[in-house]
Amino acid sequence: MEKQRTIEKEVSLSGIGLHTGNMTKITFKPAPPNTRYVFVRTDLQERVEIPAITDNVVDVSRGTTLGIGDIKIHTVEHVLAALVGLEIDNCIIELDNNEPPVTDGSAKPFVETLLSAGIVEQDAERVYFELHEQVYFKNEEKQIDMVALPLNDYRITVMVDYFNEVLGSQHSGLFDLRKEFVTEFAPARTFCFLSEVEMLIEAGMIKGGSLDNAVVIIDKEIDDELENRLKKRLNLSSIPNAGTGFLNGNEGLLRFKNEPARHKLLDLIGDLALVGVPLKMQVLAARPGHASNFEFAKLIRQKYLEKLQEDKRNPLLSKPVLDIFQIMDIIPHRYPFLLVDKIIHCDTEEKKIIGIKNVTVNEPFFQGHFPGKPIMPGVLLCEAMGQVGGLYLWNSIENIEKKLMYFSGMKNVRFKRPVVPGDQLIIEVNVLSMKFGIVMYKGTIFVGGEVVAEAEFSSALVDK
Repeated sequence: MEKQRTIEKEVSLSGIGLHTGNMTKITFKPAPPNTRYVFVRTDLQERVEIPAITDNVVDVSRGTTLGIGDIKIHTVEHVLAALVGLEIDNCIIELDNNEPPVTDGSAKPFVETLLSAGIVEQDAERVYFELHEQVYFKNEEKQIDMVALPLNDYRITVMVDYFNEVLGSQHSGLFDLRKEFVTEFAPARTFCFLSEVEMLIEAGMIKGGSLDNAVVIIDKEIDDELENRLKKRLNLSSIPNAGTGFLNGNEGLLRFKNEPARHKLLDLIGDLALVGVPLKMQVLAARPGHASNFEFAKLIRQKYLEKLQEDKRNPLLSKPVLDIFQIMDIIPHRYPFLLVDKIIHCDTEEKKIIGIKNVTVNEPFFQGHFPGKPIMPGVLLCEAMGQVGGLYLWNSIENIEKKLMYFSGMKNVRFKRPVVPGDQLIIEVNVLSMKFGIVMYKGTIFVGGEVVAEAEFSSALVDK
């Protein structure tokens, strides 16, 4: 069982925002279990919390922007990728402006900051969304293909090919988050094409962009006029090694040979955090971008929300009303005669309770009933119904801890099929009446939706 994790103490990092050019201090704070990731603007009079989920995405043009009303936080993907990559489940992320620092264009500075805070386990289980069916997204115009496949792990493979000779066709894959993320993907920097730079500047973006926080790929000829404009707009004294294909310098300055592909994978990790839950699946993505990542994350989140609704409809998948330790605090039965493992439903208005008994081959009665042909005795099926019925009374009768319940009668007992090792008994008991210390109830036991036993009982409540 994996535990949820948060950071041990508050830590901060300051710098300039990539698109807004605003100086921002980002502060990571510990958060309680099941908080997940919540962004907060501290520069506003009113505290507004923005959970990092697809519902709160307001723009994906050149990064992922979260917002509620007029309050926005731009370019959150690298922050989210760092949290996911370090398997930090819960964190409050405060900013005193509207965009996290771009740092060096990667997630590495965020990772280092979070590691300096320390990571601690919490008293809550980490619950994954494990995909059980294929999820597919396609954009014919941009030749984008993305698919999520069932897998009991989290793996991502990315291919980028923008028909550029310098970039070429690149691939990258993450197969072990714990072993690979910090060293192999967190340092990968953002990139863009030279032809996009002037367009982004004209659009009022990349105000904090520079060759210190982005890799710029040359995809057009640099004449004297363009060179002069670039020097002025990027505050450069010269254009370094413009003929190499990278405005930053020669290809050897890349942190990885396939750094652009690794950065696209990093962005995808951050954007898929918007599903709002740790994931188990295999993702294959060709030419992903923030817009496609967002659409893909929405599809997966919809599957997750559908699973939550299904779990609510199926009490077997929900948290127990009473676990085995709570049951042992209520009824006196002990090994080898305790025949209920947990209670998953109890409703006094419905006058119904549902318990679970997992039947294993280790049950002591199978040694003699019968050797070579293990069958659970019918009398023990009746006893299991009786114990579940007795647990119904724990929140129905005052001072129940001072009482014992004895069988006083049975009728209409039916055994429909044998119960054998490996069966899970769903024991449903409906209370018919409670008068003068006599409880009348009906019990039904199901295995896989099939009735295996049923009976009507009367029991007497007596003082211990």
